[in-house]
Amino acid sequence: MSSGADDRDSREADRPTVALAAAGMTAHAASEHPHHPDDHHHHHILIEPEEDRWRWRRKIRQDKRKLVVYRAAVGILGLVLMALGVVSAPLPGPGGIPLVLLGLAVWSSEFEWAHQVMMRLKKELHRYRSWPASRKTLFWVAFFSCCGLLGYAYMLTLGVPGWLPGSAHQLLQRLPGL
Repeated sequence: MSSGADDRDSREADRPTVALAAAGMTAHAASEHPHHPDDHHHHHILIEPEEDRWRWRRKIRQDKRKLVVYRAAVGILGLVLMALGVVSAPLPGPGGIPLVLLGLAVWSSEFEWAHQVMMRLKKELHRYRSWPASRKTLFWVAFFSCCGLLGYAYMLTLGVPGWLPGSAHQLLQRLPGL
């Protein structure tokens, strides 16, 4: 159990922080199926206070003004991380994707739609992990081939980037059409 979780009952702390509609069902569709076992109630956008297992967040949620400030801060922080991820995506290094995922994780702590997106990404990651090695290899070959084609199309359109080292610039100039 994490140190921030309520210490009263460890079983309570191990429960998920939010009850969501089944995968692929919207909140509205879930409310139309009252007998669905996962459908305790439905949400619109925000995660409800009683579903939070973290004591410090429950305290914030008890004061409406603090809650508004907290949700605004979560929204702004997630937006800043997402924007930094988009801006840093073309730069060398791993900046883009991790920052976008971190922004989504921040949002998912407070907004149900972001939580559902995170759960979908996790589900797809688990599905990918179950693939045989040959399928994973084929996937990565296709992925990097598409990335190479996109880079080549970029250079055909805009030319070889001037910030590349001289040796890389000379090598790329040998490609047809550049």
